[in-house]
Amino acid sequence: MTDTGTNGSGTRSWQGPSAPERLGILRRARSVAIVGASANPSRASYFVATYLLSSSPYDVYFVNPRAETILGRPAYDSLADLPVVPDIVDVFRRHDDLPGVAREAVSVGAKALWLQLGSWNEEAAQIAESAGLDVVMDRCLKIEHARFHGGLHLAGFNTGEITSRKQRIA
Repeated sequence: MTDTGTNGSGTRSWQGPSAPERLGILRRARSVAIVGASANPSRASYFVATYLLSSSPYDVYFVNPRAETILGRPAYDSLADLPVVPDIVDVFRRHDDLPGVAREAVSVGAKALWLQLGSWNEEAAQIAESAGLDVVMDRCLKIEHARFHGGLHLAGFNTGEITSRKQRIA
C-alpha cells in the first residue's frame, strides 16, 4: 500500500490552520518561493505563478533545477540558492519529495510551508511545525489569496466583477 500522507491508519490526524490563520500567513508574507515551478503553461504551478506575479504583492521566486528561467525570471536550483529567505515555500512536488522540501524550508529559515491541492504529508508537516513554521496542506495559494481578496469565482477564476447578485448560467 502506498503512503498517502496519512498517519498510517488511513485517516488524517493533522489539523491545518483556520481561515483567519491562513489569512494571517498570507498577510505577513512578503516573498513566495514556488518549489517545482514549471515553464509549461498547462501545469498548475505555472497558473499559480502567473496569478501571484500579476495579482499579489509578493516577490515570487522559482525553484526548479531543470529550468533556467520561468516567466522571464531566473529559476534556482534549490531554496538555498535564492537571493532571499522566502516567507512562504509553495510546493508542487511528488508526495515522496515533501519531507525533503520541508527540511530544506526549515534549513533556509522560511516561515511557512504550503503544500498545494492534493498534497498531504504529515511527516513534512511535523518536520516544519517542529521547527516553528506555519504549515498549510491540500490548499491552493492562488485560490486562498483570491478568496481573501475578493476576486474568486466558484471556478477559481477572477471575474473582475464584484456583485451580490447570483450569476445566471446560460
